[in-house]
Amino acid sequence: MIQFPKPDLEQFFYTYSIHHFQVSQDEKKLVFSTNLTGKRNLWALDLTQEHPYPYQFSKKDESIGFIEFDPNGKYVLTSFDSDGDENHQIYALPAAGGVPQPLITGDENEKYIFSHLSKDGNRIYYNTSEGNPNFLNVRLRHLDTGTDELLKEGADGMTQLVAVSEDEKTLVYIKMFANTYNNIYIQKDEEVYLTPDPEKIHVSDEPVFTDDDTLYFPTNYDSEYNYLAEYRIKEQSFSKVLEIENESITSVSYDKTSNVLYIVTESGVVDKLYRYGIKSRELKEITKPFDMIDQIKVTESGSVYMLGLSSVKPANIYRFTEEHEWEQLTDNRVLGVSGEDMVEPETVTYQSFDGMEIESLFFRAKPENANGYTVFWPHGGPQAAEQKFFRAVFQCILNRGYHIFAPNFRGSTGYGSSFVKLVEQDWGYGPRLDNVEGIKWLFDQGITDSDHLFLVGGSYGGYMSLLLHGRHPEYFKAVVDIFGPSDLFTFVESVPDHWKPIMERWVGDPERDKERFVRDSPVTYLDTMTKPMLVIQGAKDPRVVKKESDQIVEKLRNKGREVEYLVLEDEGHGFSKTDNEIKVYKQMLEFLEKHQ
Repeated sequence: MIQFPKPDLEQFFYTYSIHHFQVSQDEKKLVFSTNLTGKRNLWALDLTQEHPYPYQFSKKDESIGFIEFDPNGKYVLTSFDSDGDENHQIYALPAAGGVPQPLITGDENEKYIFSHLSKDGNRIYYNTSEGNPNFLNVRLRHLDTGTDELLKEGADGMTQLVAVSEDEKTLVYIKMFANTYNNIYIQKDEEVYLTPDPEKIHVSDEPVFTDDDTLYFPTNYDSEYNYLAEYRIKEQSFSKVLEIENESITSVSYDKTSNVLYIVTESGVVDKLYRYGIKSRELKEITKPFDMIDQIKVTESGSVYMLGLSSVKPANIYRFTEEHEWEQLTDNRVLGVSGEDMVEPETVTYQSFDGMEIESLFFRAKPENANGYTVFWPHGGPQAAEQKFFRAVFQCILNRGYHIFAPNFRGSTGYGSSFVKLVEQDWGYGPRLDNVEGIKWLFDQGITDSDHLFLVGGSYGGYMSLLLHGRHPEYFKAVVDIFGPSDLFTFVESVPDHWKPIMERWVGDPERDKERFVRDSPVTYLDTMTKPMLVIQGAKDPRVVKKESDQIVEKLRNKGREVEYLVLEDEGHGFSKTDNEIKVYKQMLEFLEKHQ
């Protein structure tokens, strides 16, 4: 009888991911961003075939920011950065695919962010850091003449163009002051705000035009959760149209053929999908074969395409048919591993130090694999959430026998406006104690103990891992920090220029809040960081610069601590290349096994 070993690490990471997709006007072609060859490029499907097979559409081996088809079928627009530096610049490709040609580009340190392509394909609206790195400018490129004009100069907050009416007479902007505070407005003789009081702290997300006079958009103005709002331009009237109890509307898409809106909501660890009739006011939930919706596209014919994800199934593109059935267009799966062999998480709750309820995902390794150890994994963001989407690293860790506990501590999205604001100017007290209580819950449930618990986190989760290590080292065997800030003083000064205007509300002021910055900076607790550590950093990371990891590694090594340090020279804030991702997590698993 032939015996096969359990899946190796590489099998989980040879799964290709999909980040963006777009459908041609005639719906004959689907183009998507994927790492099918180990590096990111555009690939395509011929939707006229009964069983389409993906073919390569571009070759640049870099992260991609968007995809847009020319309405006339002459070209495709996209953008690339360089080794994860997040300085995306806009390129054009022939309609049949090929070598990307620079279209709207400049200095390698500048950003050119696509916003809108005119209906005739002759004008590109975009946002750029060029000339205004803190607040951005909005510009218009005329493709027929090659001329470029300034439409809006950002000021006070990061400004981006987010919607353009079909007649191009109304442009909608968002001015961002923090993740939890922005203003949405149109520019007339002055800024005309779409919500009643721009001084009131709230957020509004990207709107859709249903005609040249009417906008629908999600907002939490005067509310705990995002609801659907309508704005009439001629009347300058704002009204609440639809709210769904304990769910936040995250995106709205318009189907002109049926005059309906497709609405995506965030509800804790899952997304929900609805179809809403504008005239009938009828709301109907749509059952879907996945948990999370990463992207939705409604075509002019009324066809609906979605990028869907689940905990045990990688990202795939689906089409919602006229018969209201789901058709899976891509077949992305884990090499040699079925869904039954992977782990679906349990949703659990526990009480924190102040009685607040914290929802978490607990991935329990299958009994035949369980090795008796648990990985505690605080998520990044921090204003994000751990949800039911596929993570190759999670399923790989579970396959090696580790349980994983991932809490949605205060500051996480999906639990209301008040909850997500609780991390602002409090990066290291309330959220830290939420995590501590999660650890105690694991101990109380008999799931693990301090001799069998590892701590792993990336970005803000890396910061939290460093801070928990310094303030609560007695709970852990060893710690892994993946590009986490180590010192709040240096972090707020080194973030990208367009982040700097939001740092005061998000993290605080280093002079006014000096005492808190000291208290909440991991470097304050070097003396108690005694457990073995692995630190991982992308050399081109623009969000958490390499110095943040360099300084904590150097200081701990000077104290004689055991610290492994892996720097990826061609990565930024994440992993755009499969070989690098495999290298990182292979070293991480070896590190965990060494310290069992």
